[in-house]
Formats: sequence, structure tokens, C-alpha cells
Amino acid sequence: MSANARISIGIAAAFAVVVAVPLATSNRTADDTPVAAPDRVVRADSHRLGTAADGKVTFVEFLDFECEACGAAYPAVEKLRKDYAGKVTFVVRYFPIPSHLNAERAARAVEAAAAQGKFEAMYQKMYETQTEWAEQQVPADVRFRSYAEALGLELAAWDKAYNEPATLDRIRKDVVDGKELGVTGTPTFFLNGTKLEPKSVDDLTASIDAALE
Repeated sequence: MSANARISIGIAAAFAVVVAVPLATSNRTADDTPVAAPDRVVRADSHRLGTAADGKVTFVEFLDFECEACGAAYPAVEKLRKDYAGKVTFVVRYFPIPSHLNAERAARAVEAAAAQGKFEAMYQKMYETQTEWAEQQVPADVRFRSYAEALGLELAAWDKAYNEPATLDRIRKDVVDGKELGVTGTPTFFLNGTKLEPKSVDDLTASIDAALE
């Protein structure tokens, strides 16, 4: 099986999980017309995994690090980042689901790493280790701290950021934006402010290609 085929299957599986399990609540339904609100989709402090100089195309993902569907989609997003490096701006927004015990903790761990310039490294670490800590009813604080140590972060500063109310406020601001945009589950993708409904990686690449034309 080709790498592209495996990724397509992963995307399909990811969205099957989203459809099967109600992940979040909102005043909007999944069938609502996407809201074109640039200040909601991407904010000045939103984390970027890659930036296009021309700013023509922006791809945004609202995600939950504990979400199985997000983990399944992760390889596809990484491939898109590689294929469209320098052509597309990739943005990450937090959307931890309340029913996931460690989702908000994971976001706090990533945000605390971001304060030391290690957002991408911790973002990747969460998905690479997801099966070790996700879907468990045991707080993963100690495990996440070990990831910070493994990444060479200054632990006292990481601890402080991890526990600061401002860190949680930053995460919850993303959640508020997501709900206003009609996000009801994860992963949810936006391309130039338009909510996407992909069934495969080919759907994602087609949408990006069309936006680049």
C-alpha cells in the first residue's frame, strides 16, 4: 500500500470517528454554513507551523491532542505541510474536548513549551505518544513534564507556564473562537476561512490546489 493510500485511509477513519461520537456542543449545527470571520479563524497569536510569504492560502486546524481522529489525521497534515511548505500558512488552534481527561492538560503542556520556542516539537511529541496517555482516567501531568525535560526545556519555567491561569485562558480563547465558527468536533479544518468537509487527503489537496490557483 502506498503512503498516500495509507494517509487517505487515516483521514477517512478520522472523520468516521468524528461523525460517530459527539465531541463538543455548540449553538450551531454541523450543517450550518461556515462563518467567514477572519479574526476568529486566525488571531495574531495563533500558532503557525509554517508561513507562506504571500499569505494567499491559510490552512487552520482546530484540534484535540487526545482525540483519536486527530491522531489519525496527523500524518496527513504533516504530509501537507511538507508538500506545501512555503506555499501555505499552517495554523493550529486548540479545541480540547471536556470529556477527554488529558486533552486540556496536553494543550497546556504544548502552550508551556511554546513559551520557550518549542511549540512544534511538543505538538509532534503529543501525537507521537498519544497511545501512551490518551483515553485514560489518570492525569498525565508527570508524563507531560517528562516530555518537556526530554525536549531540553527549562523545567522551572515550563512548570510555571503549565500552571499559569494565563495559559489556560489562551487555550480557552481558541475554544470560544471555534464554537463561534461552528466547530463541533475535532479535527476541524478551515481553508481561507471556509470550513472543509474532507473525506480523504485527496479532498484536502484538491481544496488547497484550487486556492493556490
